[in-house]
Amino acid sequence: MNVKPFGGYRYAEATGADVSAVVAPPYDQIDAPTQDTLLAMSPHNVVRITLPRDEPDVDRYPAARHVLDAWLTQRVWAADDRPAIYPYQQTYTIGGKTITRSSFIALGEVSEYARGVVLPHERTHSGPKKDRMQLLEATGADTGLLFMLVSDPDRAILAATAPTGEPIAEARDLKSELHRLWRITDDAAIATIRRLMAPKPVIIADGHHRYETAVAFAKNHPGATDKMMAFCTLEAPGLTILANHRLVHGVPGFSLDKLATAARAWFDVAPFGGDPTTMTPTSRTIGVVAGGKAMVFRLRDDAARTIAWPARTSRAWRELSVSVLHEALLKPLLGITDDTLDARTHVDYTADQAAAVRAAREGRCQVAFLIAPTTGAELSAVVNAGELMPQKSTHFYPKMLDGLVWHRLDGV
Repeated sequence: MNVKPFGGYRYAEATGADVSAVVAPPYDQIDAPTQDTLLAMSPHNVVRITLPRDEPDVDRYPAARHVLDAWLTQRVWAADDRPAIYPYQQTYTIGGKTITRSSFIALGEVSEYARGVVLPHERTHSGPKKDRMQLLEATGADTGLLFMLVSDPDRAILAATAPTGEPIAEARDLKSELHRLWRITDDAAIATIRRLMAPKPVIIADGHHRYETAVAFAKNHPGATDKMMAFCTLEAPGLTILANHRLVHGVPGFSLDKLATAARAWFDVAPFGGDPTTMTPTSRTIGVVAGGKAMVFRLRDDAARTIAWPARTSRAWRELSVSVLHEALLKPLLGITDDTLDARTHVDYTADQAAAVRAAREGRCQVAFLIAPTTGAELSAVVNAGELMPQKSTHFYPKMLDGLVWHRLDGV
């Protein structure tokens, strides 16, 4: 991966390092109430650019450009005077443990997947890419961080990008997790980072739609061959991946009893007597909650060989919890095909297991399927085999923030 330093735009009106009021989660993590919260936090919150609000008789993309131009004219946001690579740390608490995840932000060269430099792990949808393209064409603002994974077994990249001194910016996100940003401007240090990264392929963790948009954008704008990316090493602490549980609705004639009967072709089915919010699914066990009932479906070893798996899928792909769910339950028993998933008409997603259970209990979905998270090792195995996981197979936590630093594309 060819990486480059850049003179990032940062919030210029901060009285100290704290920029909590102007940062935002990635656009695809923002629902309407969250958008309201962000807009109320500051008139300069970056959500006004990353996810401009729909207004009657207003084209939101030119409106975002108007806001951006005003901010730059007023120097609300200003570019650093020297190109830099930006160490970025996120300190968060999960399962009662406090963890720090280290990464660094730089420009990364975009290329077609066929080149093998950037590797995807999930399928994408056309709708989000169209939206991101229209916004990028209107604003020329590269505000959304791509979360990329790079193998660093000897921790040389981690050492070369370790922050020193006080952060230049820090923020608490909406879940009170701490984000801190530093800056490396030393030419020798930057040269070392670039040398270490040059032979490395990278995996997209979060940001497939934005990456593919950047590739398409570069075809029409030859000078826009780089995209702002945050690189995290696979072997370092802090790579937390949560499951995306499935909330199914709109299936004609659905009943849990009928589903359980049909599922016995491949699964051992048993009621779950405890609190399903405490259930711990595995790669072969799926929690199923519908109304007041909860069950556990366990895939039998012999049955795994009889499922109609997609052609040319590896053993690693077939052992993913999400693959078992899709290929042994959603498709054959509920009629939820890849086309249905692409249309987003029958399945919603949440990484919050308690929220999934509540949705099923309260009738806001017909059934919630609780699955195990994909591990880093599983992710690497599938990607290195040249395969794509089902959509929404991973939920990396915490999400990286927009607005700590961003890049402006030339000539747009």
